Amino acid sequence: METQNRISKYQFTGSLSKYQADNKKQFTNYQQDKYSSYQNYLYKRALYGLESLSKEELSSMCSKKLERIKRVHFKAQQVINVYKQKLTIEYTNLFFKTLFPESPLTDFFIGNSEVDEKFTNKLTFKDLKISKDDIISIFIEEGVLPKNFMDITNNPNQLPRLKNETKAQTV
Repeated sequence: METQNRISKYQFTGSLSKYQADNKKQFTNYQQDKYSSYQNYLYKRALYGLESLSKEELSSMCSKKLERIKRVHFKAQQVINVYKQKLTIEYTNLFFKTLFPESPLTDFFIGNSEVDEKFTNKLTFKDLKISKDDIISIFIEEGVLPKNFMDITNNPNQLPRLKNETKAQTV
């Protein structure tokens, strides 16, 4: 029937023309987190270090700030490694307790559940079910991110400052 209504044998009268006409309002919703752009900047700078910065930022920073970013990144990596090891120990202890509750090997593993800071845990955040919120809360507890991290909305260093700002606050 549709082939008889065609003007030529190359004219398409199928559902694609209807699909294109009906779906003009399609768009993709991307997942957004609850953090501001400056909070994400601080988080990425701690987690990824100098790799998170653009070439322009790196060239304009002084050497002391670069060293500070390296130190914060190193501390963040140590904190994450310890946290990942603790989670791995919890998972393995639970595994052995459920499968082998009366085994002396299970008692040995549970008794020797110490974190080795020299060992690097290579498991991913996804494997250990670690979320961004978990990492941020650990960073705040350990001092990698500032205590007021959740209250920061924009970069305080980029705001214009008044000459009499310190005098106005003391009055």
